[in-house]
Amino acid sequence: MSDAALTVSGTRLAGVRERLSGMGPAWVAGAVAAGPATMASLVTAGASFDYSLLWVVVLSAVAGTLAQYLAMRLGLLTERGIVAVVEAHLGERWAWLLVADVVVAAGAAQLVILNTLASVTSTVTGVGAGVCGVAWALVLAAGLAGRGYGFLELAAKLLVAGVVVAFVSSLLVVPVDPGAAARGLVPTLPAGSAVLAAGILGGAVHVTLVTMHSYAMRARGWTRSDADLAVFDVVASMLVAFGVYSVAIFLVAASVLSDPDLTTVGAAEALGPLVGPGAEWLFLLGLGGAAVSTLGGNTVAPPFLLADKLGWGTTVEDGRYRALLAGFALLSVPGAFIGGEVLGQLVLVLALGTVGTPFALALVLYLLNSRAVSEPTPTLANAGGVAVFLLSGALAANFVRGQVAGGVGPLSGAVLAFAVVVAAATVGVLGKYIREEVAGA
Repeated sequence: MSDAALTVSGTRLAGVRERLSGMGPAWVAGAVAAGPATMASLVTAGASFDYSLLWVVVLSAVAGTLAQYLAMRLGLLTERGIVAVVEAHLGERWAWLLVADVVVAAGAAQLVILNTLASVTSTVTGVGAGVCGVAWALVLAAGLAGRGYGFLELAAKLLVAGVVVAFVSSLLVVPVDPGAAARGLVPTLPAGSAVLAAGILGGAVHVTLVTMHSYAMRARGWTRSDADLAVFDVVASMLVAFGVYSVAIFLVAASVLSDPDLTTVGAAEALGPLVGPGAEWLFLLGLGGAAVSTLGGNTVAPPFLLADKLGWGTTVEDGRYRALLAGFALLSVPGAFIGGEVLGQLVLVLALGTVGTPFALALVLYLLNSRAVSEPTPTLANAGGVAVFLLSGALAANFVRGQVAGGVGPLSGAVLAFAVVVAAATVGVLGKYIREEVAGA
């Protein structure tokens, strides 16, 4: 090989290494997306409906990539947090609605994820789940507010990575049915699958992920000059890493599990072909690790938005923001006493997040096509964003319909009330955009 060719090759390799080392904001979102709720949704979907929902799994990675790209684009072009942009161009009421949307979705997730972590810790240590949950909430509050959470989160991500590697490796030894998998790519929703479909999509397209992206980029100091790196960041984290994670877990579960009333022990059987008797421990440790890393990202989202709305700083250097972090972490303590089988709860809370997502997507699309940004949004990006918006809206509607089908109780009533408020707000954003387009025509 000539010296010139070696130089070009070396330059390209150095560029790739620079991009890999520079990635970050989308990987924070990816770590939250690849949490225990997503894992539970994928495993339960595979066990309950075989390969039928594979198309939803693949679509979730594509939709998640599109949603994060749009959120990234808005953050780069405005170089501000999303709440400040919403308030400046739509008004204070809309900003508060967005903050409330995130607080409800992230708050519900916080309670269930802490319950998951407490349950796993109790199973591993033999200590009561309530005690474990309180201890984890204190660690979370002290770690995030005091900057000491980094090592704990790194350890958790290593555990999650181990489970992902185990699932991907299991694909080499489990009896995956190629024909059935191919048929699973044809869009269809079997009876009773609406909650799971909403849960799978909610893992990738979630109001928390969409809204926190601008703040993560601000923390990294990215501007519009970092656009190429930001696109690479989104594609590598959501389309590639999260996509492989989701498809591998789903295919293994669909191939070896068949119990719709799945427990954590039953889900661990999906790893049996690879690690045998150690499957339960590996799955529990991975589920707990995913809960730890997800709790970190989920905890910072509401304080990000609330601090931005109040005009406070969004770093721990601002004592008020630090107090918000600690407070939101401690508010998760009641989750330790929920009890019950965690897999079903995790699926439900992801589906609930899907209800709040169309409003956030509508705001992002509105702002990207308004005077808030100085560059027009590409037609293809707009079309993709509209498609993701319609898909998330349809799955959210199916989920709400399924919740109220058996009668309106306390839980289904709360879900319905939340859905009505968010739907009204979403219609309001769409109506405002249409009126402005008609007036400007």
